[in-house]
Amino acid sequence: MKQSRLHSQHAQLGATFEAITGWDMPAHYGDVAAEHHAVRQAVGIADLSHRGKLRVTGEDRVKWLQSVVSNDILPLQPGQGRYSSFLTHKGKMLTYFRLYVQSDAVMVEDVGEIGETTFQALRKFLLYGTKAKMENCAESWGLLLISGPKATHVVQSAYGVDVTDLQPIDFVTAQIGGHHALVVRTEETGEVDIEILLHADSLLAAWTAAMQAGTKFGIKAIGSKAREALRLEAGLPKAGPDLNEEIVPPEANLEGKAFSLNKGCYPGQEVVARMDTYGNVRRKLVGLVLKDSVIPPHGAKLYSGDREVGWISSAAHSPQLNQVVAFGFPLRDFSQPGTALTVEHENNRYPATIQTLPFYTKL
Repeated sequence: MKQSRLHSQHAQLGATFEAITGWDMPAHYGDVAAEHHAVRQAVGIADLSHRGKLRVTGEDRVKWLQSVVSNDILPLQPGQGRYSSFLTHKGKMLTYFRLYVQSDAVMVEDVGEIGETTFQALRKFLLYGTKAKMENCAESWGLLLISGPKATHVVQSAYGVDVTDLQPIDFVTAQIGGHHALVVRTEETGEVDIEILLHADSLLAAWTAAMQAGTKFGIKAIGSKAREALRLEAGLPKAGPDLNEEIVPPEANLEGKAFSLNKGCYPGQEVVARMDTYGNVRRKLVGLVLKDSVIPPHGAKLYSGDREVGWISSAAHSPQLNQVVAFGFPLRDFSQPGTALTVEHENNRYPATIQTLPFYTKL
């Protein structure tokens, strides 16, 4: 089992660990609700070092990526980022990620916990003679997430970087712990989310500086349980449970975000374009509120009466709403807000109502 460079820090804070794609990472630090509250009210910090991270270099790096990913990255200038996906030839989503364009490289960060999926999928398309090199940075680079209304204050104090006006998925660079770092405005919780992507040797210095800077705001370390509730409340799907080979991007409401209809050829492009032209999306990602329910697992079936109409992809208890919320993929005819469905779990059926996403928006 792989461990983050911050494993001992997490243990000292009382973390309960869980296995995530071969990594031993914090699930929580004893009080999930308090962690959630910290992010919604002030600031929290999370270690995302287990996430897939790639670095693409070489003079053909942008040209090659442009030919295989689903979004248009040619207009991006250094300091800018964009969501994209990599699709099968049938238009299904193998992976979902963010690309960050630097002057000499493109960094790729998975949105979700899917291990080596992105690296292995892209590597098959890196043909001999292409002047591009792909480095798997899963263990050599670390990743921190600083989230909440006070996140920009903590980042400014800890790293001397002003990210107040940074647009989502854009970034600035900084020197942290003697190494080059990317400080990125991301989307993880529905609050201000700032990620620090940097060499693993600098991870402890970055963590320590942020914890010290956040002391006056009551900063808390945040585990995967609280992060899952936060992202569901914010209506943010991720690779793995929600975005996978059962889904094509238009079914997940990713128009204008993760794929381009006019950039030219890429794997799966014809399928996506055909769906757009004819409007024949079969399913739709929706939010569901489950009354008096246990948390259903991924794959739990959705019913309208006795008819099976879809499945649950993610679910968690929402401290914000004090009830179970979920993402699901019902058939299009059963995807309107207010539609009443049921969720099957352990031979019981629980009522669920479709609700407009996101469940939570910042006032």
